[in-house]
Amino acid sequence: MSEKLKIVLVDDQNLCRSGLSELLGNCYGFAVLGATGSIDELRVLLREQPDLLIMDLRMKPLDGLSMLEQIRREGCSIPAVILTMSDSEVDLTNAIRAGVRGYLLKDMAPEDVVDAIRRVAAGELVVAPTMTIKMIEMLRGDQRGQEPKNSLKLLTEREREILQLLSRGESNKAIAQTLAISYDTVKQHVRHILNKLNLSSRVKAAVLFTTEQNTSNNDDAPPRY
Repeated sequence: MSEKLKIVLVDDQNLCRSGLSELLGNCYGFAVLGATGSIDELRVLLREQPDLLIMDLRMKPLDGLSMLEQIRREGCSIPAVILTMSDSEVDLTNAIRAGVRGYLLKDMAPEDVVDAIRRVAAGELVVAPTMTIKMIEMLRGDQRGQEPKNSLKLLTEREREILQLLSRGESNKAIAQTLAISYDTVKQHVRHILNKLNLSSRVKAAVLFTTEQNTSNNDDAPPRY
């Protein structure tokens, strides 16, 4: 990561844009390149090569995921985080499937939003704590009436290593380069991972890994009084 994380904010409400811009602008290590609610203005800001997009979900005339899909089709691969008021499981599911790196809620404490953005920049997939149970339900959606089978304990050490990289949004090609193995070997491992976890997509596998990691970290944390 560069000296400062370069961020573009996308929200159709002026108050939200200015508030978030002030919050992040006052934090060490962040540089807000600009804020907009328009896809045309966003295209201009993308020329500045930001490191991260922070986007609202429900905007007019174009909602956040539709805007993200459109710039993806135009070749933009910049990681995106959703920051929204919506705690809908459907919105969470659609956002994860769209490949966002974080799903945060606007009622989170400012310091938690900042921390979550830093974690995304470090390569994590981050979901608002209150959305964790909805994320678990999303994972179980394809398994109604089946025996649960998606424990990471079923994976080999190499498969867990690949899943960890996958959860950071790495492509098969990037994983192959990182681990010094062939592209086809990575594809085979990913297939085995999905079969063992009884999951239908690599996105769900990444979400499962993140969820179990977060649960494990919470279990290890000292109790609060």
